[in-house]
Parts: sequence; structure tokens; C-alpha cells
Amino acid sequence: MELRVASLERTLVDVLDRPALSGSWEEIWRSLESVEFFDLDKVVEYALLLGNATTVAKVGFFLEQHRDQLMVEDRHLKALHDLRPRQPHYLDRARRESGCFVSKWNLMVPREVLERAWGEVL
Repeated sequence: MELRVASLERTLVDVLDRPALSGSWEEIWRSLESVEFFDLDKVVEYALLLGNATTVAKVGFFLEQHRDQLMVEDRHLKALHDLRPRQPHYLDRARRESGCFVSKWNLMVPREVLERAWGEVL
């Protein structure tokens, strides 16, 4: 039996590319934040390989939000920034709701993601 397994780097890009297949934004963010190390060169390479400007911006936004934890370098962000969308796009096409516009990435991001306001019950 052949078993194919995706790398962590590919998983990061894929869940941001197709969030509807990955659960809520809380699940996506928390899952990705639980990973201590990504090979960022591979993350950038795969994001660029997909050729989707919106996905590139999502990956760039995520990496920028986690710059210190993941030791993201300027060169990683620049490679992604150069291919971001030229017009605003939604972080989640399925949920075109108001949010905050992140001009650097040309992304409309839900407030819950920016503020990590997951509505937890304590």
C-alpha cells in the first residue's frame, strides 16, 4: 500500500489556500501555531509554485503575524510580497464580511483573525 503524506510546509500553504477544507479560522490558526518549525524556504517555494496571488498574500500575512516565533526573514516576506494581488482580496472568499483591510497584503481579514478573538468560553 502506498501512503502519501504532505509536509508541514505544504500543509501550511494548502490550508490557507483552501480554508473551507480545513475547519474554522480558529482551528487553522491554532493548528499552524502549534508547529514550532517550518522550512520557510520550502513554504515560500510552494506558495509561489501554486501561482495564486491570493494564496501568496495569505501565506505572507500568516508569516508576518508569526515573524518572531517562526524566525521569518525579510527575504521570505519580500518574495511573497512581490506577487501579492494588485487589488484587494478576501482572506476567506466564502465569508465576504467586513473586516480589516491589511494594505501590505491587499487582504480583507476578518477581525476575529487579526485579534485572535475566537469566542472562547472560559
